[in-house]
Amino acid sequence: MLNHEINRAFKRRILEGRAILMPGAANALAARVIEDQGFEAIYLSGAGLTNTYLGMPDMGFVGLSEIAQHTSTIRDATELPIVVDADNGFGNALNVRHTIRTLERAGASAVQLEDQKTPKRCGHFSGKEVVPLEEARSRIRAAVDARQDENTLIVARTDARATHGYNEALDRAAAFIEDGADITFVEAPQSADEMRGIPAALKGTPQLVNLVVGGKTPILDLNELGEMGFSLVLYANVALQSAVYGMQQALGQLKDTGRMDEGGPVASFLERQRMVRKNMFDELEQRYAY
Repeated sequence: MLNHEINRAFKRRILEGRAILMPGAANALAARVIEDQGFEAIYLSGAGLTNTYLGMPDMGFVGLSEIAQHTSTIRDATELPIVVDADNGFGNALNVRHTIRTLERAGASAVQLEDQKTPKRCGHFSGKEVVPLEEARSRIRAAVDARQDENTLIVARTDARATHGYNEALDRAAAFIEDGADITFVEAPQSADEMRGIPAALKGTPQLVNLVVGGKTPILDLNELGEMGFSLVLYANVALQSAVYGMQQALGQLKDTGRMDEGGPVASFLERQRMVRKNMFDELEQRYAY
């Protein structure tokens, strides 16, 4: 399926109103697992990419080239819509324009931009800072103007809840909607009441909520979040955290016992090959054999 067709279908699906449960992927293999499990969309997590690609915390260490490369590999691995975390756009409004064009070509269905200063950091870390509102708005206007497919969605995130308070965060999200954002994302609300108030205050525009296991936002059921009015329910790094846990369990057992069989806490060899579509490549190899 062509990317503009994926984007069009994703935009239509969001406008239906039913909440979409969206896990994050840090690489193409995680994207394959997410698709195989029957989810409807994938989030390319900047935090997950930084953790897995560099082994470093989410403190602004990855750039546009790395994000574009991983967007492209994930697009090649799946036909699910990809929401790409583009941090703060990597500079001023002109940089944002370049970011949107680059990620759109790489296969993004939606691009998320935030209002943090450089260097940015995880939305659930302390010590964040946001740029002045007018600078943040210029980023969103540039992003909206830059997209070449009208179905590529612009997700406008504000981290102002932590720096300026809840009401300022809502005001910023409303301003981003005026500037053409398709979806807004108030990061790190700290209570169920605050979560409930976001869609109520920003009616008519789809809302994304980010649930970080161990983070600042309460974990609520998908149905409850859908009833509140959220369109996208993001678990950006559940796959990553479960992979770390699984590696610790399997490698701990290997260290303790000195061996590992398929009865251990590992996927089978055949399952691993299924996830990377080895059968498909075997068939292609036969088709092009000479």
